[in-house]
Amino acid sequence: MRLRTLLCLGVVIVAFAPELRAQQLDVRLVTDEAEAVLAILAKKKANETVTPADWARVFSSEGYTRLKKRELSMQRPFEDAEFQKFVLSDELAQRAAALEETLAKWKRADVTRSGELALAYLPAGAHIRAKIYPVIKPRDNSFVFEVKSDPAIFLFLDPAVTQKKFENTLAHELHHIGYGATCPSAETSAAIAKLSTQSQIALRWISAFGEGFAMLAAAGGPSVHPHEVSQPDERARWDNDLKNFNTDLKKVEDFLVRVLEGKIEGDAMQKEGFAFFGIQGPWYTVGWQMVSLIEETYGRKKLIEVMCDQRLLLTAYNEAAATYNRQTKEPLAMWSESVVKLK
Repeated sequence: MRLRTLLCLGVVIVAFAPELRAQQLDVRLVTDEAEAVLAILAKKKANETVTPADWARVFSSEGYTRLKKRELSMQRPFEDAEFQKFVLSDELAQRAAALEETLAKWKRADVTRSGELALAYLPAGAHIRAKIYPVIKPRDNSFVFEVKSDPAIFLFLDPAVTQKKFENTLAHELHHIGYGATCPSAETSAAIAKLSTQSQIALRWISAFGEGFAMLAAAGGPSVHPHEVSQPDERARWDNDLKNFNTDLKKVEDFLVRVLEGKIEGDAMQKEGFAFFGIQGPWYTVGWQMVSLIEETYGRKKLIEVMCDQRLLLTAYNEAAATYNRQTKEPLAMWSESVVKLK
């Protein structure tokens, strides 16, 4: 079936054919902020006057207004005057052509496939609704925002990111969006609420293994390298970090044990737990190895079940690892009972 794309005022609205579960995907690529900034850069290059109307186009764009809202919600300064200085900087001017070319490539991305990859690793009937904002901004981070109310994915417009890598990243973030809207079920949430406070905190940290789950979904399965479309250095870093799986699992286990025992709290807990994110640290690598093994051993349906009720995740992995370890000379580390049994 033909994919119909409407380009209007910097917004790409993607309509999905029935076979692609149209009712489950509502994804919009909103490029108005990037296009407004590029228009100013073009005027600067041509030695034309940048008018108040040009700045108004930037500051009233959906991408900019939501970006500013997000930064302010994070208690970060975000002033229009400072953004103007950034846009008019010589450094950004030097990148203008590359940014324009990159935006054009990203607008040709197959967002349908990205959405389908994400949906394939979510419960039947799951929905994904999101706006994707490629943005030109001072900080080079990408993130999701307002997942529960008006899901948004902000992606730093980076010329180093190819169209295929953009599609991969989009699938990863769309999986986060879909997962957050679907899991856990109300029944599971009610059961978790009956656990001890420390067990609930530990489970929230265990949910960070969702990064590995999203890596698996974005790749399309355990047989596909999660950095298949990445730059060689990214793939090499991942492969090297994955060699530390057993050691990293035990580091995370030590952290979770101390969380459960109330021996680490507050800022110290936040600092140590967030360190496991890293560039793509153990929440990614250990998580990916765990979920890949569960899928290979029990199938995708079982994997989705345990990921939507993460009280089951560590046990399911241990059982899969026990089977795997009986067939290999290089056994995988397993979780101790002290973290598997949450009360």
